[in-house]
Parts: sequence; C-alpha cells; structure tokens
Amino acid sequence: MGTFRKKIMEYKARMINWKTELENEFKMAQEALDAKNRGKMRVCARRAAGVSIREYLIQRGIDPPSVSAYDLLKFLDEMDDTPLDLRQASAYLRLRVTEDFRLPVEVDLVAEAKKICTTLTPDWDQ
Repeated sequence: MGTFRKKIMEYKARMINWKTELENEFKMAQEALDAKNRGKMRVCARRAAGVSIREYLIQRGIDPPSVSAYDLLKFLDEMDDTPLDLRQASAYLRLRVTEDFRLPVEVDLVAEAKKICTTLTPDWDQ
C-alpha cells in the first residue's frame, strides 16, 4: 500500500475514533446526570472536552502535552489565541468541588464541554 493511501486510512481511522470517543463521553455524561451522579457527569464532560482539545492540537501539528483532560484544559486556557468564552469554559471544567461535593458556582458542565468541542472541532457531529 502506498504511503499516501496509508496516511489517508490512518487519518480516517483517527477521525472515527475521536468522534466515537467524544460521543461516548457525552452519552455517559447524560446517563450519569440522569442517575443523579454529578461527580461522574463532571468527569465525563471534562474528558469529552479533553478529547476535542487533543484532536484540535493534533490537527494543527501540535503534540498534546498530556493525556490528562485536566492538563489539556489548562493548556487550552494558557494558549494565547484561546477565546475568552473557551477560557471560561475551561475554568468551569477545572473547578474543584466543595467539601460537600458541590461546585462553588451553578454551571452546566456538559454545555460548557460542548462549547469547547463545537468550537475546536466543528466537524464533530453533535
């Protein structure tokens, strides 16, 4: 198989893979929310954003600095060209819970993760 054809096949496989991963994370986030498991929902929303950030970086030829969604959210926040609304979404997704396991602000973390995903990877099929 030619090198060009092989690269196209690898690219298509990765495209399907990250999109499937993203869909799975949002599905698990919704299931967790339905089950009133806000902790799991928060983790799934954060991981979904991490998938999108990782793909965004790869598509731009930047090696992701980490596999950790938290680290990728922090990296996004520190990038010079990150829009303010994505910085805020990143901050929300990195919030620590209080001692009674609640967020210190009222925010829809799934919506914030989707904001990051639709902006960075607009070819994602919601």
